[in-house]
Amino acid sequence: MERNYSVNKVFVAACAGIAIFGVAMLALGAILSSLESRIPGAVQLPKYLSVGIIIGTLLFGPVVDKFGYKWILITASIAALAGLVGLALINDIALLTICIIVLGIGGGILNGETSALVSVIYDDKRRGSRMSIMSSFYCFGALCWTLSCSLIENYLIPLSVAIVLTALFIIYFCAIKFPKPQGENNVSYLEAAKLLRFPALLLFAFVLFFQSGLEGAAGNFATKFYTDWGVNASEAIFTLTMYTLGMFLCRVLLGALIGKVKDITLLVGFLSFALAGTLLTLFPMSSPLAPHLSMFLIGFGCGATFPIILSRVGASFQERTGSAFSAAMFVALCGNYTFNFATEEAFQMGGHIQPLFEIGSVGINMYALILFVIVLAMMLLIPVAIRVAKNFKG
Repeated sequence: MERNYSVNKVFVAACAGIAIFGVAMLALGAILSSLESRIPGAVQLPKYLSVGIIIGTLLFGPVVDKFGYKWILITASIAALAGLVGLALINDIALLTICIIVLGIGGGILNGETSALVSVIYDDKRRGSRMSIMSSFYCFGALCWTLSCSLIENYLIPLSVAIVLTALFIIYFCAIKFPKPQGENNVSYLEAAKLLRFPALLLFAFVLFFQSGLEGAAGNFATKFYTDWGVNASEAIFTLTMYTLGMFLCRVLLGALIGKVKDITLLVGFLSFALAGTLLTLFPMSSPLAPHLSMFLIGFGCGATFPIILSRVGASFQERTGSAFSAAMFVALCGNYTFNFATEEAFQMGGHIQPLFEIGSVGINMYALILFVIVLAMMLLIPVAIRVAKNFKG
């Protein structure tokens, strides 16, 4: 099919869009403690961010397959921009909750659409490596945000920069051409949901369920976990920077390894680092470096999952990429909401400080337990998913 667009320009747009999502995903995590001290009840906002992301994820797939990418990308970016502006200006918890949901909707669409976009513009040979490179810009956006918040006490300054950059990206999106719709007929939300009847897609979706849950629990609650354990605020925010740095380095390395090393080896190998990181959260004050090392290992370990799994989904459902991604990411974001909710409940009960039980002389706090169970579940599920996918004929 003849292309009416520049692959490089569209790839840049996808990288810009996922960078916006990187800021949106960790917008609350880096400032939650400060926000809670200014606006009582702010600790509940991460679950509403997850709700918005789930809604956005549901919306984008069939719409993109039927109507194309350009105006959906622009609309999602405007929604994310509105959410960031609300985060900067609004002090009322009810209005702020609405803004966070809008931010989540925009972010959810951007997350799914940018991945589907890269999957569409590249062939099987380059899809995996380009997906990894694009995903690294998610980490780049999140890293710039968390690092800025750890270095600048007034988070409104980096937030203002993020707002300006998002506005500039929107102008760029308006100026370039995008791929045409893939399926103008027989595209609906029901058809997207029906794709989950394929065991390969369903299993990969549940891997992403736990992956997204890990990103939510680690990204939104790490700073509060460590500040409640006595780490000062700037150091606690820096742990989130280490988390995003770890994920960024993983995805840069993954771009060189994908296609040369088996997917299952990459996924389980990287997740082993994440498992080690979760174990370190059992000893949050064992040394000044423990919080930073723990979050770096978790970020580095979980960075490979989304690029590899989505690359496989894109290769299997090339005629319905948007719908397949939407279905898989809906399941994924349900995991994000589930584990955000579970982690919030654990924090409100004080379970991240008081041990749930002890193994020998080691107290097992609920935060460490949640993170450990998530990673272990992925490591057990991935071999099954890949085995089933080998026999799948998409």
